[in-house]
Amino acid sequence: MTDTPAKAATGRNDVSFGLGLMVVAVLISPLIDIFAKLAITTIPSAEITAVRFVLQVIFILPIVIVRGTLFDLSWKKTGLHMLRGGLLVVTMLTFITTLKAMEVADAIAIFFVEPIILTILGSIFLKETIGWRRYTACAVGFLGALLVIQPSLQEVGWIALLPVVSAFGLAVFLLVTRLVAQNEDPWSMQFHAGIWGALFCGILLYIGDGTGSEIFDPVMPDAIAGLYLLGVGVAATVAGVLGVYAYRAAPASVLAPLQYLEIVSATVFGWLVFGHLPDALKWLGIAIIIASGLYIIWRERRINKTASIAPVSPAI
Repeated sequence: MTDTPAKAATGRNDVSFGLGLMVVAVLISPLIDIFAKLAITTIPSAEITAVRFVLQVIFILPIVIVRGTLFDLSWKKTGLHMLRGGLLVVTMLTFITTLKAMEVADAIAIFFVEPIILTILGSIFLKETIGWRRYTACAVGFLGALLVIQPSLQEVGWIALLPVVSAFGLAVFLLVTRLVAQNEDPWSMQFHAGIWGALFCGILLYIGDGTGSEIFDPVMPDAIAGLYLLGVGVAATVAGVLGVYAYRAAPASVLAPLQYLEIVSATVFGWLVFGHLPDALKWLGIAIIIASGLYIIWRERRINKTASIAPVSPAI
C-alpha cells in the first residue's frame, strides 16, 4: 500500500524539522568546548567534567520524572551502564584537558576520527561487514588526522594525541550503548550515565584533592569561572536535547553528515573568541577527515545500514 499525499507530506515535514534541529544542535555544540577552554585556565579539567555531569543530571531529572522512566533501566545491565558512565568520563576528561593547550577547531578536527574508529571496532566486536572501500576511507581519514596532529605535536607536545584517546573512548561508548539500548529509555540512559559520570569524577577529585594536579585537584571557582561552567552545562544540555529530538524526527543516515558542520562553527567561534584559525596544512587534514567520514556514511547508507554518529564534543 502506498502512502497518501498527506502521509508523504507529513514524513517530509518531520525530516525537514529533524534536519533543522540537527543543524542548530551541531552549530551550538562547539560552545561547550569554547566555555570549557575559557574555564580551564583556572579550573581543573576533572572539575569541569564533574560539573558537566551534575548539570546534565539536574536538567534531565524533571524530564525522566515526567516521562515516568526514572528507573526504567535493566538492573541486569548495571555493569554496562557503569561502563558507559566511565567511558564518558574518559572521553570528556581527555578532550577538555586537550583544550588547555590546543585550539578548539584543531582538537575537534582530530576528534572527528571517531566515526572511523567506530567503523573498525564495529567490524571487530559486532561482526559488522565492512568492505575494502570503507577500510580504505578509514585509512585515508587517519592520514588526514595525522596532518592535523603532526604540527600540533610540535606546538603542544603529547597532549595533541588526547583527542584520539577521546574519540576512542566515545567509539567504545557507542558500541556499549548499542548493546544496552534495545529496550532501554534513552532519557533514562542519559540520566544514569550522568549519575555514574558525576560519581566517577567525584572519586577522581577526592583522590586528587591537595595534590596540586592541574587535572584532578579541585578549586573553588570565582564568579567568572562559575559562569563558564554554567555555560558548559547549558550548551551541552541544549545541544543534547535538540539532538535527541532531531533523531526522533529524521533517520540517522540523513542527519549524520550534518555533524561535520561542527568543524565550521568551531572554527568561527574559535576565531571570534580566541582569534585562531587553522593553517593550510591543518585545513587539508580537516578536509580529508570530513571527506572520509562522509564517504563512510554514504557507503553505510547505500547498503541500508544506520550511519555512525559522532557528537564532536560529547553532548550526551
